[in-house]
Amino acid sequence: MAEPGRKEPGLRAALLPLGGPLRFLLLSSFLIPLGSFMVLPFMSVFLHERLGMGLGTVGVVLAAASLVQFSGGLFGGALAERVGLRRTMVWALSVRTAGFVGLLLALRWPSLAVGALVLTCCGAALYLPANKAYLVHGIADERRPAFLSAGNAALNAGMAVGPLIAGPFVLSAPGWLFASVTALFLAVTAGHARLPEAGAGRPPDGGTSRSGVLAGLVALPFAANALAFYLYFHFQHFLAVYAVERASGTFYSLVLLLCFALVIVVQPLASGLIRRMPYGPALALGFLGMAAGLAVLAAGTRTAMLAGAALITLGDIVLFLKNDLEALRRSARSDAVVFGQQRLAAGLGACASGVLGGQLYGLGERVGNTGSFWLLAAAQCLLLPPVLLALRRRAARRPRHDDHEGALTPK
Repeated sequence: MAEPGRKEPGLRAALLPLGGPLRFLLLSSFLIPLGSFMVLPFMSVFLHERLGMGLGTVGVVLAAASLVQFSGGLFGGALAERVGLRRTMVWALSVRTAGFVGLLLALRWPSLAVGALVLTCCGAALYLPANKAYLVHGIADERRPAFLSAGNAALNAGMAVGPLIAGPFVLSAPGWLFASVTALFLAVTAGHARLPEAGAGRPPDGGTSRSGVLAGLVALPFAANALAFYLYFHFQHFLAVYAVERASGTFYSLVLLLCFALVIVVQPLASGLIRRMPYGPALALGFLGMAAGLAVLAAGTRTAMLAGAALITLGDIVLFLKNDLEALRRSARSDAVVFGQQRLAAGLGACASGVLGGQLYGLGERVGNTGSFWLLAAAQCLLLPPVLLALRRRAARRPRHDDHEGALTPK
């Protein structure tokens, strides 16, 4: 927390002065998802239409790749703790570049496609915890939200622009597309190799280093992050089917652009406020925003889908950033490991949403009322978070045990 009476820096003041390595890293936070999203959103079409895979096989491949990309962040954080942030990022980008080379070769040898896709996801899993930890390495606590939100804004900007650039070329000229993305990743990897070395991010005083990947996991931010991603991925997984059925694919793209724009603009501006907000009220506000947005989606009109998507995104802006900040504040592990653990929570939530949410959406389709799916998701936003808050209050009331000299045992 900020010291009493100390003025909180504004967004511009929090980010400046911005040295060359951090400027490059923020630029990379745009270029890497730009290149990735020139390819990955179209993989289902590419695998099915270009390489002739059945849709069932495509679904299994993409599910496995997503699980690797999320859960692998746990090992990315542990690797960064052992070998350093710069080296981990360079290794991760090298793996990811090899994956895009494999996709290029898969145009001639289709059997390489699945392995190449998995390589790109492994590279992403290893890279993200080290990237976030490098962004906040040596940064004062009150400035960390600004850097994290600036990185998230750059990430979302790349994710928004990549598909717009690549859409016309995925099936008509995939070779040139994959070659361009490979060249981009080679350049970004070379740039990372020139960054100054850094550790894995400072652990708090008394922190533990080089322990097991789950050692020091902070239960409440981990569980809150898993729950937030579980509920968010109801929206992420199933809005496409819902929106295309009631409007069009173009309208669905417009909804996604609105979501990206809100993250890019709102999260950096609100980052200081989110940092100062107590954790309990932040969870309540974020989940209430999600609940309102999911309930609005049930109306099924274009206006309702735009308004619902905006409310869900605003709720997630609070939840995703606050959970990371709270995990960093409470954990005795390095920043990279904390980000890896939070990434694992996100993967577990997204996976549960795909499994359970798919069953519920299918049930809604069978009874002819898919709007009820969104209402049920909204109800979960209201009913499940109080359990987390109850756990928080219980943990706060738990007495600490004195050691032999009467000092409090560190948490």
